[in-house]
Amino acid sequence: MSAVLELAGVVKDFGAVRALDGIDLTVPRGQFLSVVGASGSGKSTLLSLVAGLARPTGGEVRLDGRAVSGPGPDRGLVFQQGAVYPWRTVERNVGFGLELLPISRAERARRVTWYLDETGLADLRHALPKQLSGGQRQRVAIARALACEPEVLLLDEPFGALDVQTKEDMQILIRRVWRDTGTTVLMVTHDVEEAVFLGQRVVVLASDPGRIAADIAVNLPDDRELSAKRLPEFLALRIQVEDLVRTYHRRHQAK
Repeated sequence: MSAVLELAGVVKDFGAVRALDGIDLTVPRGQFLSVVGASGSGKSTLLSLVAGLARPTGGEVRLDGRAVSGPGPDRGLVFQQGAVYPWRTVERNVGFGLELLPISRAERARRVTWYLDETGLADLRHALPKQLSGGQRQRVAIARALACEPEVLLLDEPFGALDVQTKEDMQILIRRVWRDTGTTVLMVTHDVEEAVFLGQRVVVLASDPGRIAADIAVNLPDDRELSAKRLPEFLALRIQVEDLVRTYHRRHQAK
């Protein structure tokens, strides 16, 4: 499986503070990678570098072998608070990025319809964001990011603001969309259970400065349902990752 995303010796400084130090990471095409770590471990900074919203102080971020120098349609980004345009309908929100691409009106309409169906929003296509629940607005943000058919979907704590039931519904949604589209996904989250449930692989970041402390394969079926969270092997993985996050957090506090 070829690599779509590579971080080679990536360093990021903010003035005298080093946020990330020597990040070497390769993400194969089509993989779902979860990144976890305590506050201050540089999770969101890492995502910003991949998104092209910030530039590394050292090293290089590469997508399909090309250095990332700024934002682009080859990367879709979804934040914790899914930003939607309040004056646009669901349909026009999902199609926003497509208006900037050199594709036909028919192709634009086809993609919008497909991603509305895929994310369960077809019946809400003419609704405004004020008429939607938090989970529905997050579905709009995900559909909009995917409609441009990016190489990599970047998720920054995407379900952190949702209640438990809605969060689990969204976890099932994103796994289905990932399987259906084959999109490479890089997600950062503070929720270890979510990281293990969604990911094929979990990277744990240590803090001060942020660096890779562990890289763990999640050997669970890719078609897993919520019941997988009760499996002994799932619980063992969750505990392993939680212990690592806790250990490196304590070391950070002791400095």
